[in-house]
Amino acid sequence: MRIAVTGSSGLIGSALVRSLLADGHQVVRLVRRRSALGPHSDGSVGVGWNPARGEIDRGALNALDAVVHLAGAGVGDRRWSEAYKREIRDSRVLGTRTLALALAAADAPPAVLVSGSAVGYYGQTGDRVIDETAPAGEDFLARVCVDWEGAARPAAEAGIRVVHPRTGLVLSDAGAAGGRLFPLFRLGLGGRLGSGTQYWSFISLADQVAALRFLIDHRELSGPVNLSAPEPVTNAELTAALGRVLRRPTPFPVPEAVLRAALGEMAVEVVGSHRAVPAKLLAAGFRFRHPQVDEAVRAAL
Repeated sequence: MRIAVTGSSGLIGSALVRSLLADGHQVVRLVRRRSALGPHSDGSVGVGWNPARGEIDRGALNALDAVVHLAGAGVGDRRWSEAYKREIRDSRVLGTRTLALALAAADAPPAVLVSGSAVGYYGQTGDRVIDETAPAGEDFLARVCVDWEGAARPAAEAGIRVVHPRTGLVLSDAGAAGGRLFPLFRLGLGGRLGSGTQYWSFISLADQVAALRFLIDHRELSGPVNLSAPEPVTNAELTAALGRVLRRPTPFPVPEAVLRAALGEMAVEVVGSHRAVPAKLLAAGFRFRHPQVDEAVRAAL
């Protein structure tokens, strides 16, 4: 298959590209940097786009079998100023709209567009179990996710199968969360965040990549699909799992007031709760390699 990927230098995108290339697929990277244009040493090829300006190399979009769209500014990369909140939203909505319009106008459009989203779509849901039928929330990231998914509508209207993987917390020592948390836990300085009762819908990086490829291959899947392990855990349970796997104590809880002072509005994503389950994935027959949190933590480390 010939598959285009945006966000190919990120945690998930780079792992996906490696997986696809290892199985003999052709990969087209949609890139913004001029230095990334042309052939790459791994056998993929970079073609240009500028999502903010609505610019894309339309010729490169012909004869594609699938497109996986993962690009977007990192939610946890910095404190949420009003300017950075605009960047979080615009990097997702403008990029998705640019891509969807170009694919809809292609002479030979791909069969499927897997266009990213997140479990943040549901807002803060406490300990209530939610699947893909749950309504959208009302906080900042929920509104972003609604607009993000809506921006792909031109592709769906053109007859392209559009899937929105609503991704949970991807556990990896190279990820934004893991890159900050895991070193502290290795030093025995970890602990629960806030009350610890908030649910985190996690998924291992290996399962995330496998699920994205599952979405490409399974024609019966469209619309939102939760990408998270079958049994979400509380922050306290994840903290305990990290302690068990690393054989380190976890004696240093961080009070919610401290998190809010340090992180500002972004703290809602740390102390907030998403208990999302992958109902559509499981019904379609997807099998998780790391369904339990201890397994996912070991894979991440």
